[in-house]
Amino acid sequence: MRIGQGVDVHHFGDGDHVMLGGVRVPHDRGVVAHSDGDVVIHALCDAMLGALALGDIGRHFPPSDERWRHADSRDFLRAVAAMLAERDHALGNADITVIAETPRVGPHVEAMRACLAEDLGCDVGRISVKATTTEKLGFAGRGEGIAAMAVVLLQSS
Repeated sequence: MRIGQGVDVHHFGDGDHVMLGGVRVPHDRGVVAHSDGDVVIHALCDAMLGALALGDIGRHFPPSDERWRHADSRDFLRAVAAMLAERDHALGNADITVIAETPRVGPHVEAMRACLAEDLGCDVGRISVKATTTEKLGFAGRGEGIAAMAVVLLQSS
């Protein structure tokens, strides 16, 4: 077994939605990012890559590479899932927390879990997505941005 953790943060900018766990969530702002800025998927990828001692998402999909401009983060997740399979590992479980005052995550949790499970080729019961606020403290509390944390357990196949 291997354990990894990942964190991602993006600040809000112009837009009318945020991508969270592969789901387009309506919001009065977007995020500033090179790709689609999906903090859930970015944190999850970092956790899985870290568990395998393969660095972070920026090493594999660098923002300096124009191929990844406006990229769908689900492509990153599927690529990381392939890396796991190549190394004879599979997801045991993932626990993901979104940190934001807005948008409200709860109504979108099941759709996020379904997208993540589909891309990872696992049962949805292996993926937990939840959210918390910071009680109006810090950058998230002031509505300046959004963050996500992920912890994963990988098992040898």
